[in-house]
Amino acid sequence: MSLWGGRFQEGLHPAFDSFNRSLPFDRRLWAADIEGSRAWARAHVAAGSLNAREGQRLLASLARLAKELGKDESALVDSEAEDIHSFVEARLVEDLGPLGKKLHAGRSRNDQVATDLRLYCRQRIDELDTALLALMSALADLAEGEAATPLPGYTHLQRAQILTVGHHLLAYVEMLARDRSRLADAGRRMDECPLGCGALAGTGFAIDRQELARDLGFRKPARNSVDAVSDRDFVAELMFVSTLSAAHLSRLAADWIFYASQGAGPYTHST
Repeated sequence: MSLWGGRFQEGLHPAFDSFNRSLPFDRRLWAADIEGSRAWARAHVAAGSLNAREGQRLLASLARLAKELGKDESALVDSEAEDIHSFVEARLVEDLGPLGKKLHAGRSRNDQVATDLRLYCRQRIDELDTALLALMSALADLAEGEAATPLPGYTHLQRAQILTVGHHLLAYVEMLARDRSRLADAGRRMDECPLGCGALAGTGFAIDRQELARDLGFRKPARNSVDAVSDRDFVAELMFVSTLSAAHLSRLAADWIFYASQGAGPYTHST
């Protein structure tokens, strides 16, 4: 499905088409896009702009597509759609005919992608938090078992004071705890629903945005539509927290690579 070719007599130049297509990387948002589309269908039914039968058919088609992609994502790889949103819409039209196009009424790519990204990042935060908590637990258990095991402490690669293995490991538990706290902060700031903000100034349909936000698991709808469709602060925040956490893990690995080296072995004196 081409979004921008309505006034053109010929197709896009292959180079521009390749530059313009985001499906090769935004296809990972397919589950979020379908989730948002389900909620949008329910909101339209509640608003009376779709009847119950139309809503049921749209939800059933979206469920079939989610099941298909959950088993095999090759359709996304092979598709010539411009982005994940046009891919989902094209599949709905293929399955339901004109009804498939009605779902997009009152919705813009702007609020749609903003919502998809928030849903996707929210899931990544949950996954990262679970992984960090598991690592903290493993390090704490290991620290308990090695609470009395001596370890040389270094400053500027010179031996300085005596530590224990347990104390050293617990330093990283503290770092990871701060990482989890930052993840939680980032999650709270992104916990606003942009769907229903339209291109930038809202939708002309009687959509209940409070209920729409609840349906998608957000704490509240975004207050300002202009900000909501353009905000990507939450992506930058998540990237920063992930990068800092990766730096902590890199430091942990580097410490134990050093402790396993000959340079950290016992001193020997030869005459």
